[in-house]
Amino acid sequence: MKKFLSNYKSTIILLVAIIVGAIVGIIFQEKATILSPLGDLFLNLLLVIIVPLIFLTITTSIAKMKQPKRLGNIMIAIIGVFLFTSIIAVLIGFASTYFVELVKPEDSETIRASLEQTNQDTEGSEETEEEMSIADRTVNLLTVNDFSKLLSKDNIIALLVFSVIFGIAIYMSGEKGKPVYDFLVSANVIVGNVVKIIMYYAPIGLGCYFASLVGSFGASIAVGYLKTFVIYTVVAVAFYFIIYTIYAFLAGGKEGIKLFWKNCIPSTVTALATCSSAASIPVNIECSKKMGVPDDIAETTIPLGTSFHKDGSIIGSVFKIMFLVCLFGTNVQTTGSVMGILGVALLANLLITAVPIGGGTISEMLIITMMGYPVAALPILTIIATIIDPPATMLNVVGDTVSSMMVARIVDGKDWMKQRKKEEKDKV
Repeated sequence: MKKFLSNYKSTIILLVAIIVGAIVGIIFQEKATILSPLGDLFLNLLLVIIVPLIFLTITTSIAKMKQPKRLGNIMIAIIGVFLFTSIIAVLIGFASTYFVELVKPEDSETIRASLEQTNQDTEGSEETEEEMSIADRTVNLLTVNDFSKLLSKDNIIALLVFSVIFGIAIYMSGEKGKPVYDFLVSANVIVGNVVKIIMYYAPIGLGCYFASLVGSFGASIAVGYLKTFVIYTVVAVAFYFIIYTIYAFLAGGKEGIKLFWKNCIPSTVTALATCSSAASIPVNIECSKKMGVPDDIAETTIPLGTSFHKDGSIIGSVFKIMFLVCLFGTNVQTTGSVMGILGVALLANLLITAVPIGGGTISEMLIITMMGYPVAALPILTIIATIIDPPATMLNVVGDTVSSMMVARIVDGKDWMKQRKKEEKDKV
C-alpha cells in the first residue's frame, strides 16, 4: 500500500483536486467562476513555458542524434502513425453519428434563434477568414514573417518547423556547434525544473480551473446541444479505453498495455482540467518517457502531435459536420457525400493549432466553406467545440502519448521496451 501511494501520490492528489473542483462547480454553478483567476494563473504559467520547452526539447533532441538516418526514420514513423490513427478516428466519428439524429427538428428553431443573436458578433472575423486562401493559411501556419513571432504560443507549428531546422543546423556544424548545443542542453534541464516548480501548484490550479469550467458549462449548455455532448462523451470514453488499449498492444503487447495504463493518468487529468493540448506537453512528454519511449522519440512526437495529431478534434469535426447535416437537412446517402465529410474532417483537423478553449476558428470556417453551409453557422460550431472541448482534448493529448509508443515500436523494433530497460540498467 505504501509503495502504491508513493508511486501514485501526485496522480491521486490531482484526481482529488479535479473531483473537488467538479463538485464545487456543480454546487455553486456560475458562482464558481470566482475561482477562475486561480485556474488561469496555473494555465498561464504552463503556457509561458511552452515556447522555450518546445524549442529546447526539439532542437536538442535532433542535434544529439548520432545517426542522421534516425531522424528520418522517426519522422517517417510519426507521419505514418499519425495518418493511420487519424483515419481510424474519422471513421469511428462518422460511424458513431451516421445513424444518430444529433439535433431534432423541434430543437432546430431554438438553435437557429440563438444563431441569429450571436451572428453579429462574428461577422468581422468571418470576412477575414473568407479572404484567405488555403495556400495562404498553410504558409501562415508553417512560417512567420518576423523572428519575434516565434516566441508566441499562437505560432507553435512555425516554432516546430524552426526548431527542427535549427537542430539540424547544429548537427551539421559539428564541433563548432557544440558550445551552442551544450548551452541548449543546460537550458533544457533548467526549463524542466521550472516545469516541476509549476506543477507543485497543479492541484490548486487544476481544481479551480475545473470548478470554473463546470460552473460555466452547467448553466450554459442548451438542450439542443446536450445530446451532442452526451453522445460525443460516450464515444470519447469508449475510444479512450478500447482504441488506445489496442494501440498500446500493437506497440508493446501486454507489457505495452501495462505501461500505458500505469502512466497515462497524469496526461489525462491535465488535459481534462486545462482543455489545452499545449499546456499538457510537459506532462505528456514525461509520461511517454515513463512508458519507456526513448527521449528523442518522445520529445519529437509529442510536440508535433500537439499540432498535427488530434484524435478528439477529428471526431469532433465529424460531429460538427453531422450536426449541420441534421440541422439543415442535408442528404448524405451518396458515397461522394460520405467521402466529402471524411475528407473535410481530416483536412480541418490539420489546421487546428494548440490553443486553449476558443481555438479552431479556421478549422470551423473550412468546414462551413467546403461543405457549402452559410457562414452564419459559425457560432453553432463554436458552441459545439466549447462543450466537447474537455473530452476532445483528452483524446488529443493521450492519443499523442500512445502514438509515441507506436513510433518507438516502428523505429526501434519489436524489442524496443527491452532495449530501453537495458539502456537504463547500463546507466545505473
